[in-house]
Amino acid sequence: MKKRFLGLSVAFGAAVLASSMVQGQSNTITIGGYDGATDTALVSELIAKFVKPKLAADGVDVKYVPTADFGKAIQTQLSSGTAPDLFYLEDFAAKSLISSGKIMPLNGMVNLKDFLPSLNSVFSSGGKQYGIAKDFNTLVMYYNRDLFDQAKVSYPDADDTWNDFTTKITNVQKALGKGFAGTCFPGSYDRFGAFAASTGWKPILSGKTTILDANFRRAFTWYTNLVKSGVAVKPSQINAGWGGDCMKSGKVATAFEGGWALGFLRDQAPNLKYGTTLLPRDPTSGKRGNLIYTVAWAVNNGTKNKTAAIKVLNALTSVEAQQFVLRGGLALPSRISLQDDPYLSGTGVENVAFRNVFKGASDGNAVPFAPDRFGGDWFRGIDEALNSVMDGQKTVDQAVRDAQRSINTVMAR
Repeated sequence: MKKRFLGLSVAFGAAVLASSMVQGQSNTITIGGYDGATDTALVSELIAKFVKPKLAADGVDVKYVPTADFGKAIQTQLSSGTAPDLFYLEDFAAKSLISSGKIMPLNGMVNLKDFLPSLNSVFSSGGKQYGIAKDFNTLVMYYNRDLFDQAKVSYPDADDTWNDFTTKITNVQKALGKGFAGTCFPGSYDRFGAFAASTGWKPILSGKTTILDANFRRAFTWYTNLVKSGVAVKPSQINAGWGGDCMKSGKVATAFEGGWALGFLRDQAPNLKYGTTLLPRDPTSGKRGNLIYTVAWAVNNGTKNKTAAIKVLNALTSVEAQQFVLRGGLALPSRISLQDDPYLSGTGVENVAFRNVFKGASDGNAVPFAPDRFGGDWFRGIDEALNSVMDGQKTVDQAVRDAQRSINTVMAR
Protein backbone atom coordinates (compact mmCIF):
# COMPACT_ATOMS: atom_id res chain seq x y z
CA MET A 1 0.00 0.00 0.00
CA LYS A 2 2.88 2.42 0.35
CA LYS A 3 3.13 2.55 -3.41
CA ARG A 4 1.83 5.78 -5.09
CA PHE A 5 -1.26 4.09 -6.30
CA LEU A 6 -2.98 0.71 -6.16
CA GLY A 7 -1.07 -0.48 -9.16
CA LEU A 8 -1.88 -3.92 -10.67
CA SER A 9 1.47 -5.02 -12.14
CA VAL A 10 2.41 -8.48 -13.23
CA ALA A 11 5.07 -11.17 -13.18
CA PHE A 12 5.30 -14.84 -12.54
CA GLY A 13 7.40 -17.91 -13.29
CA ALA A 14 7.86 -19.72 -16.57
CA ALA A 15 6.42 -22.93 -15.18
CA VAL A 16 3.07 -21.27 -14.47
CA LEU A 17 2.87 -19.85 -17.98
CA ALA A 18 3.95 -23.09 -19.63
CA SER A 19 1.22 -25.06 -17.88
CA SER A 20 -1.42 -22.92 -19.63
CA MET A 21 -0.27 -23.69 -23.17
CA VAL A 22 -2.37 -26.07 -25.28
CA GLN A 23 -1.16 -26.83 -28.84
CA GLY A 24 0.42 -23.41 -29.23
CA GLN A 25 -2.59 -21.49 -27.96
CA SER A 26 -3.28 -20.63 -24.37
CA ASN A 27 -6.64 -21.68 -22.96
CA THR A 28 -5.86 -19.54 -19.91
CA ILE A 29 -5.22 -15.81 -19.93
CA THR A 30 -2.93 -15.01 -17.05
CA ILE A 31 -2.98 -11.68 -15.27
CA GLY A 32 -0.46 -10.81 -12.59
CA GLY A 33 -0.06 -8.10 -9.98
CA TYR A 34 1.37 -7.15 -6.65
CA ASP A 35 1.04 -9.77 -3.96
CA GLY A 36 -0.66 -7.59 -1.32
CA ALA A 37 -3.97 -8.76 0.09
CA THR A 38 -5.84 -5.69 -1.18
CA ASP A 39 -4.54 -6.04 -4.74
CA THR A 40 -5.25 -9.76 -4.82
CA ALA A 41 -8.82 -9.26 -3.64
CA LEU A 42 -9.49 -6.39 -6.05
CA VAL A 43 -8.17 -8.07 -9.20
CA SER A 44 -9.86 -11.34 -8.33
CA GLU A 45 -13.16 -9.52 -7.95
CA LEU A 46 -12.71 -7.65 -11.23
CA ILE A 47 -12.03 -10.95 -12.99
CA ALA A 48 -15.05 -12.65 -11.42
CA LYS A 49 -17.49 -9.78 -12.03
CA PHE A 50 -16.40 -8.28 -15.33
CA VAL A 51 -14.02 -10.60 -17.17
CA LYS A 52 -15.00 -14.24 -16.82
CA PRO A 53 -18.64 -13.70 -17.81
CA LYS A 54 -17.48 -12.24 -21.14
CA LEU A 55 -15.07 -15.09 -21.93
CA ALA A 56 -17.07 -18.05 -20.66
CA ALA A 57 -18.46 -18.88 -24.12
CA ASP A 58 -14.94 -18.95 -25.58
CA GLY A 59 -13.77 -21.69 -23.24
CA VAL A 60 -10.97 -19.45 -21.96
CA ASP A 61 -10.17 -19.22 -18.27
CA VAL A 62 -8.68 -16.14 -16.62
CA LYS A 63 -6.34 -16.30 -13.65
CA TYR A 64 -4.66 -13.72 -11.46
CA VAL A 65 -1.13 -14.64 -10.39
CA PRO A 66 0.30 -12.14 -7.87
CA THR A 67 4.01 -11.59 -7.36
CA ALA A 68 6.43 -9.39 -5.46
CA ASP A 69 9.07 -7.05 -6.93
CA PHE A 70 7.20 -6.48 -10.16
CA GLY A 71 9.52 -3.86 -11.65
CA LYS A 72 12.48 -6.24 -11.90
CA ALA A 73 10.47 -9.35 -12.64
CA ILE A 74 8.49 -8.06 -15.61
CA GLN A 75 11.62 -6.92 -17.46
CA THR A 76 13.26 -10.30 -16.97
CA GLN A 77 10.15 -12.21 -17.99
CA LEU A 78 9.52 -10.14 -21.10
CA SER A 79 13.11 -10.77 -22.15
CA SER A 80 12.90 -14.51 -21.51
CA GLY A 81 9.46 -15.01 -23.05
CA THR A 82 7.82 -16.05 -19.78
CA ALA A 83 5.77 -12.90 -19.10
CA PRO A 84 2.00 -13.12 -18.57
CA ASP A 85 -0.54 -12.48 -21.29
CA LEU A 86 -1.74 -9.23 -19.76
CA PHE A 87 0.07 -6.99 -17.30
CA TYR A 88 0.01 -3.61 -15.70
CA LEU A 89 2.27 -1.06 -17.36
CA GLU A 90 3.36 1.56 -14.84
CA ASP A 91 3.77 5.13 -16.00
CA PHE A 92 7.40 5.58 -15.01
CA ALA A 93 8.48 2.31 -16.67
CA ALA A 94 6.35 2.64 -19.81
CA LYS A 95 8.79 4.14 -22.29
CA SER A 96 11.63 1.72 -21.56
CA LEU A 97 9.36 -1.34 -21.78
CA ILE A 98 7.68 -0.10 -24.96
CA SER A 99 11.09 0.32 -26.58
CA SER A 100 11.82 -3.36 -25.92
CA GLY A 101 9.31 -4.40 -28.58
CA LYS A 102 7.71 -6.88 -26.20
CA ILE A 103 4.42 -4.99 -25.82
CA MET A 104 1.63 -5.31 -28.37
CA PRO A 105 0.43 -2.17 -30.21
CA LEU A 106 -3.30 -1.79 -29.60
CA ASN A 107 -4.33 0.50 -32.46
CA GLY A 108 -7.37 -0.85 -34.28
CA MET A 109 -8.08 -3.40 -31.53
CA VAL A 110 -9.29 -1.07 -28.76
CA ASN A 111 -11.63 1.90 -29.09
CA LEU A 112 -9.65 4.82 -27.70
CA LYS A 113 -12.29 7.56 -28.03
CA ASP A 114 -13.64 7.47 -24.46
CA PHE A 115 -10.26 7.58 -22.70
CA LEU A 116 -8.55 10.75 -21.52
CA PRO A 117 -5.85 11.48 -24.12
CA SER A 118 -3.57 13.09 -21.52
CA LEU A 119 -3.38 9.77 -19.68
CA ASN A 120 -3.08 7.45 -22.66
CA SER A 121 -0.30 9.59 -24.12
CA VAL A 122 2.03 8.30 -21.41
CA PHE A 123 1.71 4.84 -22.95
CA SER A 124 2.13 5.76 -26.61
CA SER A 125 5.15 5.98 -28.86
CA GLY A 126 5.63 6.65 -32.55
CA GLY A 127 1.92 7.14 -33.12
CA LYS A 128 1.06 3.75 -31.63
CA GLN A 129 -0.83 3.00 -28.42
CA TYR A 130 0.76 0.32 -26.21
CA GLY A 131 -1.31 0.59 -23.06
CA ILE A 132 -4.81 1.69 -22.04
CA ALA A 133 -4.86 3.86 -18.94
CA LYS A 134 -7.11 2.25 -16.37
CA ASP A 135 -7.33 5.09 -13.90
CA PHE A 136 -5.41 7.94 -12.34
CA ASN A 137 -4.67 9.57 -9.03
CA THR A 138 -3.22 12.75 -7.59
CA LEU A 139 -2.21 13.66 -4.06
CA VAL A 140 -4.46 15.25 -1.47
CA MET A 141 -3.83 16.20 2.14
CA TYR A 142 -5.38 13.89 4.71
CA TYR A 143 -5.78 15.42 8.16
CA ASN A 144 -6.76 13.94 11.52
CA ARG A 145 -9.73 16.00 12.70
CA ASP A 146 -9.44 14.80 16.30
CA LEU A 147 -5.83 15.97 16.63
CA PHE A 148 -6.63 19.43 15.26
CA ASP A 149 -9.67 19.64 17.53
CA GLN A 150 -7.68 18.61 20.61
CA ALA A 151 -5.02 21.18 19.77
CA LYS A 152 -7.67 23.82 19.07
CA VAL A 153 -6.10 24.56 15.70
CA SER A 154 -8.19 25.22 12.60
CA TYR A 155 -8.22 22.50 9.96
CA PRO A 156 -6.01 22.82 6.88
CA ASP A 157 -7.89 24.23 3.89
CA ALA A 158 -7.47 24.97 0.21
CA ASP A 159 -6.41 28.58 0.87
CA ASP A 160 -3.33 27.60 2.90
CA THR A 161 0.17 28.37 1.73
CA TRP A 162 3.21 26.38 2.84
CA ASN A 163 3.65 28.98 5.58
CA ASP A 164 0.05 28.60 6.80
CA PHE A 165 0.37 24.83 6.74
CA THR A 166 3.66 24.94 8.64
CA THR A 167 2.14 27.18 11.31
CA LYS A 168 -0.89 24.94 11.76
CA ILE A 169 0.97 21.65 12.10
CA THR A 170 3.61 23.24 14.33
CA ASN A 171 0.89 24.47 16.65
CA VAL A 172 -0.76 21.05 16.70
CA GLN A 173 2.50 19.40 17.65
CA LYS A 174 3.25 21.94 20.36
CA ALA A 175 -0.22 21.58 21.85
CA LEU A 176 -0.18 17.77 21.89
CA GLY A 177 3.43 17.31 22.98
CA LYS A 178 5.97 14.54 22.65
CA GLY A 179 5.02 11.56 20.53
CA PHE A 180 2.97 13.57 18.02
CA ALA A 181 4.05 14.91 14.64
CA GLY A 182 2.61 17.58 12.38
CA THR A 183 2.99 15.67 9.14
CA CYS A 184 4.55 12.67 7.46
CA PHE A 185 7.15 13.49 4.77
CA PRO A 186 8.88 10.51 3.13
CA GLY A 187 12.28 11.08 1.59
CA SER A 188 11.05 10.35 -1.92
CA TYR A 189 10.19 12.23 -5.09
CA ASP A 190 6.79 10.52 -5.31
CA ARG A 191 5.55 12.91 -2.61
CA PHE A 192 8.07 15.75 -2.61
CA GLY A 193 7.70 16.24 -6.38
CA ALA A 194 4.24 17.75 -5.93
CA PHE A 195 5.69 20.60 -3.86
CA ALA A 196 8.55 21.15 -6.30
CA ALA A 197 5.98 21.42 -9.10
CA SER A 198 4.08 24.12 -7.22
CA THR A 199 7.04 26.48 -7.65
CA GLY A 200 6.82 26.22 -11.43
CA TRP A 201 9.75 23.80 -11.67
CA LYS A 202 9.41 21.26 -14.48
CA PRO A 203 10.82 17.75 -14.03
CA ILE A 204 11.99 17.60 -17.64
CA LEU A 205 12.24 20.70 -19.82
CA SER A 206 13.70 20.64 -23.33
CA GLY A 207 15.04 17.16 -22.67
CA LYS A 208 16.89 18.14 -19.50
CA THR A 209 16.36 18.06 -15.75
CA THR A 210 17.73 20.95 -13.73
CA ILE A 211 17.44 20.87 -9.94
CA LEU A 212 19.97 23.59 -9.22
CA ASP A 213 17.51 26.41 -9.86
CA ALA A 214 15.98 28.55 -7.13
CA ASN A 215 12.50 27.10 -7.49
CA PHE A 216 13.51 23.49 -6.87
CA ARG A 217 15.81 24.47 -4.02
CA ARG A 218 13.06 26.50 -2.33
CA ALA A 219 10.76 23.47 -2.23
CA PHE A 220 13.60 21.13 -1.27
CA THR A 221 14.69 23.34 1.62
CA TRP A 222 11.18 23.80 2.99
CA TYR A 223 10.38 20.10 2.77
CA THR A 224 13.58 18.86 4.40
CA ASN A 225 13.60 21.59 7.08
CA LEU A 226 10.26 20.38 8.41
CA VAL A 227 11.80 16.97 9.07
CA LYS A 228 15.03 18.37 10.45
CA SER A 229 13.05 20.58 12.86
CA GLY A 230 11.06 17.58 14.09
CA VAL A 231 7.69 18.97 13.05
CA ALA A 232 7.51 16.35 10.29
CA VAL A 233 8.61 12.73 10.48
CA LYS A 234 9.66 10.25 7.86
CA PRO A 235 7.37 7.21 8.01
CA SER A 236 10.26 5.00 9.13
CA GLN A 237 10.78 7.16 12.21
CA ILE A 238 7.46 5.95 13.63
CA ASN A 239 7.68 2.39 12.27
CA ALA A 240 5.33 3.23 9.42
CA GLY A 241 5.75 2.23 5.82
CA TRP A 242 3.86 5.08 4.16
CA GLY A 243 1.48 7.96 4.80
CA GLY A 244 -1.52 5.71 5.33
CA ASP A 245 0.28 4.02 8.21
CA CYS A 246 1.11 7.45 9.61
CA MET A 247 -2.57 8.40 9.64
CA LYS A 248 -3.56 5.03 11.06
CA SER A 249 -1.18 5.55 14.00
CA GLY A 250 -3.29 8.45 15.28
CA LYS A 251 -0.07 10.29 16.14
CA VAL A 252 0.42 12.28 12.94
CA ALA A 253 -1.79 15.24 12.08
CA THR A 254 -1.47 15.15 8.27
CA ALA A 255 -0.21 13.06 5.39
CA PHE A 256 -0.16 13.35 1.62
CA GLU A 257 -1.57 10.41 -0.31
CA GLY A 258 -3.86 9.67 -3.23
CA GLY A 259 -7.25 8.04 -3.38
CA TRP A 260 -5.60 4.68 -2.76
CA ALA A 261 -5.47 5.54 0.97
CA LEU A 262 -9.26 5.61 1.28
CA GLY A 263 -9.83 1.88 1.22
CA PHE A 264 -6.88 1.33 3.56
CA LEU A 265 -8.22 3.78 6.15
CA ARG A 266 -11.71 2.37 5.81
CA ASP A 267 -10.43 -1.12 6.63
CA GLN A 268 -7.49 -0.43 8.93
CA ALA A 269 -8.61 2.69 10.80
CA PRO A 270 -12.44 2.59 10.77
CA ASN A 271 -12.74 4.91 13.77
CA LEU A 272 -10.39 7.57 12.44
CA LYS A 273 -12.10 10.92 11.91
CA TYR A 274 -10.34 12.55 9.03
CA GLY A 275 -10.86 15.05 6.27
CA THR A 276 -9.09 15.91 3.03
CA THR A 277 -8.19 19.11 1.25
CA LEU A 278 -6.00 20.29 -1.61
CA LEU A 279 -2.25 20.66 -1.17
CA PRO A 280 -0.95 23.99 0.21
CA ARG A 281 0.29 26.60 -2.25
CA ASP A 282 3.85 27.84 -2.67
CA PRO A 283 3.75 31.35 -1.13
CA THR A 284 6.09 32.67 -3.83
CA SER A 285 4.37 31.41 -6.97
CA GLY A 286 0.89 31.42 -5.45
CA LYS A 287 0.30 28.04 -7.08
CA ARG A 288 -0.20 24.54 -5.73
CA GLY A 289 1.45 21.58 -7.42
CA ASN A 290 0.68 17.92 -7.83
CA LEU A 291 1.78 14.68 -9.43
CA ILE A 292 -0.50 12.75 -11.76
CA TYR A 293 -0.12 9.00 -11.39
CA THR A 294 -1.52 6.61 -13.95
CA VAL A 295 -1.08 2.98 -14.97
CA ALA A 296 -2.25 0.98 -17.97
CA TRP A 297 -3.15 -2.48 -19.04
CA ALA A 298 -0.73 -3.81 -21.65
CA VAL A 299 -0.69 -7.03 -23.67
CA ASN A 300 2.36 -9.24 -24.05
CA ASN A 301 3.38 -9.27 -27.72
CA GLY A 302 4.20 -12.94 -27.29
CA THR A 303 0.83 -14.07 -25.94
CA LYS A 304 -0.48 -17.28 -27.48
CA ASN A 305 -4.05 -16.00 -27.55
CA LYS A 306 -4.13 -12.37 -28.64
CA THR A 307 -7.87 -12.35 -29.30
CA ALA A 308 -8.73 -13.46 -25.78
CA ALA A 309 -6.12 -11.14 -24.25
CA ILE A 310 -7.71 -8.15 -25.98
CA LYS A 311 -11.14 -9.23 -24.75
CA VAL A 312 -9.78 -9.33 -21.19
CA LEU A 313 -8.23 -5.87 -21.59
CA ASN A 314 -11.51 -4.45 -22.88
CA ALA A 315 -13.41 -5.99 -19.98
CA LEU A 316 -10.97 -4.64 -17.39
CA THR A 317 -11.22 -1.12 -18.83
CA SER A 318 -14.98 -1.21 -19.39
CA VAL A 319 -17.30 1.42 -17.98
CA GLU A 320 -18.60 -1.09 -15.44
CA ALA A 321 -15.16 -2.14 -14.22
CA GLN A 322 -13.92 1.44 -13.89
CA GLN A 323 -17.07 2.45 -12.06
CA PHE A 324 -16.55 -0.43 -9.65
CA VAL A 325 -12.99 0.74 -8.92
CA LEU A 326 -14.13 4.35 -8.45
CA ARG A 327 -16.91 3.45 -6.04
CA GLY A 328 -14.57 1.18 -4.14
CA GLY A 329 -12.51 4.26 -3.27
CA LEU A 330 -9.38 3.34 -5.20
CA ALA A 331 -8.82 5.60 -8.20
CA LEU A 332 -10.44 7.94 -10.67
CA PRO A 333 -11.60 6.53 -14.01
CA SER A 334 -9.73 7.22 -17.23
CA ARG A 335 -12.96 7.18 -19.21
CA ILE A 336 -14.33 10.59 -20.12
CA SER A 337 -17.90 9.34 -19.77
CA LEU A 338 -17.37 8.63 -16.06
CA GLN A 339 -16.01 12.03 -15.06
CA ASP A 340 -19.53 13.11 -14.03
CA ASP A 341 -20.37 9.93 -12.15
CA PRO A 342 -22.80 10.67 -9.26
CA TYR A 343 -20.30 9.17 -6.82
CA LEU A 344 -18.11 12.24 -7.29
CA SER A 345 -20.88 14.60 -6.16
CA GLY A 346 -21.61 12.84 -2.87
CA THR A 347 -21.05 14.41 0.55
CA GLY A 348 -19.34 11.54 2.35
CA VAL A 349 -15.69 11.78 3.38
CA GLU A 350 -14.60 9.49 0.54
CA ASN A 351 -16.68 11.33 -2.04
CA VAL A 352 -15.12 14.63 -0.97
CA ALA A 353 -11.68 13.08 -1.04
CA PHE A 354 -12.10 11.94 -4.62
CA ARG A 355 -13.38 15.34 -5.69
CA ASN A 356 -10.16 16.76 -4.27
CA VAL A 357 -8.13 14.10 -6.06
CA PHE A 358 -9.86 15.06 -9.29
CA LYS A 359 -9.23 18.79 -8.71
CA GLY A 360 -5.58 18.05 -8.06
CA ALA A 361 -5.05 17.21 -11.72
CA SER A 362 -6.00 20.69 -12.94
CA ASP A 363 -5.64 23.12 -10.01
CA GLY A 364 -2.20 24.66 -10.34
CA ASN A 365 0.98 23.05 -11.63
CA ALA A 366 0.17 19.35 -11.93
CA VAL A 367 2.85 17.33 -13.74
CA PRO A 368 3.06 13.66 -14.76
CA PHE A 369 4.77 11.46 -12.22
CA ALA A 370 6.57 9.54 -14.96
CA PRO A 371 10.00 10.97 -15.90
CA ASP A 372 9.58 10.28 -19.62
CA ARG A 373 11.70 7.25 -20.64
CA PHE A 374 14.19 7.26 -17.78
CA GLY A 375 12.38 4.98 -15.34
CA GLY A 376 13.07 4.58 -11.65
CA ASP A 377 16.76 5.48 -11.93
CA TRP A 378 15.79 9.10 -12.53
CA PHE A 379 14.22 9.35 -9.05
CA ARG A 380 17.14 7.84 -7.20
CA GLY A 381 19.31 10.93 -7.03
CA ILE A 382 16.51 13.09 -5.64
CA ASP A 383 15.46 10.42 -3.15
CA GLU A 384 19.03 10.09 -1.89
CA ALA A 385 19.37 13.86 -1.64
CA LEU A 386 16.18 14.21 0.40
CA ASN A 387 17.18 11.49 2.85
CA SER A 388 20.76 12.69 3.22
CA VAL A 389 19.57 16.15 4.26
CA MET A 390 16.74 14.88 6.45
CA ASP A 391 19.21 12.60 8.24
CA GLY A 392 21.78 15.36 8.69
CA GLN A 393 24.40 13.74 6.48
CA LYS A 394 24.65 16.51 3.87
CA THR A 395 23.83 20.15 3.43
CA VAL A 396 21.22 21.19 0.91
CA ASP A 397 23.96 22.45 -1.43
CA GLN A 398 25.90 19.18 -1.30
CA ALA A 399 22.85 17.00 -1.69
CA VAL A 400 21.38 18.89 -4.63
CA ARG A 401 24.72 19.01 -6.48
CA ASP A 402 25.19 15.26 -6.03
CA ALA A 403 21.64 14.59 -7.18
CA GLN A 404 22.15 16.70 -10.29
CA ARG A 405 25.20 14.64 -11.23
CA SER A 406 23.24 11.43 -10.70
CA ILE A 407 20.38 12.61 -12.89
CA ASN A 408 22.78 13.79 -15.61
CA THR A 409 24.34 10.33 -15.72
CA VAL A 410 20.96 8.62 -16.03
CA MET A 411 19.75 10.93 -18.78
CA ALA A 412 22.97 10.57 -20.77
CA ARG A 413 22.48 6.82 -21.22
